[in-house]
Amino acid sequence: MKLCVFQGTFNPIHKAHLRVAEDVVSRFDFDKLLFIPAFNPPHKSADLDFSYHRLEMVKLAVENNSKFEVSDIEFKRDGKSYTYLTIKELYNLYEIDEKIYFIIGTDAFEKIETWYEIDKLKELVKFIVFIREDNFEISRYDYLKDKGFDFEFQQLSYQDISSTEIRQTLSEGGDIACYVAQEVKEYILKNELYKN
Repeated sequence: MKLCVFQGTFNPIHKAHLRVAEDVVSRFDFDKLLFIPAFNPPHKSADLDFSYHRLEMVKLAVENNSKFEVSDIEFKRDGKSYTYLTIKELYNLYEIDEKIYFIIGTDAFEKIETWYEIDKLKELVKFIVFIREDNFEISRYDYLKDKGFDFEFQQLSYQDISSTEIRQTLSEGGDIACYVAQEVKEYILKNELYKN
């Protein structure tokens, strides 16, 4: 199986996340793209009860695409949601062709060497790195190739969206229809999320 993983807090999942996923599936012809909401992300503080809302929103956002699937793999494991442990587990669950591909933004990729067991993780995945800033210099990352990281860059062909911006808009009583799928918007309003 040719598998790609899109892991993140998805707080909330928005249309740019979905466009990124659609782009990579189209370009690389993946058999499956697995969305993995982080239950207890190591680099952020998380309300673990709220994590279940994030999981439900991802399920709603991707339900109409047959190549997309949502995994609660990190909800079934105690402790921090370390990517290395998740990827290792996925190799036991699926018959993978070559490597698992892993979507990441340049903002997170800049800090990749601080990740848990990164020397082991870099052997297991190929990173698809989405460029999230202007005046981007690819050469800044040459040193990671020298350290054995396998990655390639992708340009965003549409406006990026910030989950922080969505939460801010909601807290101010604004409309988020342009940012998120209708089902996600309805879930947020029904459960009165991001009000404060």
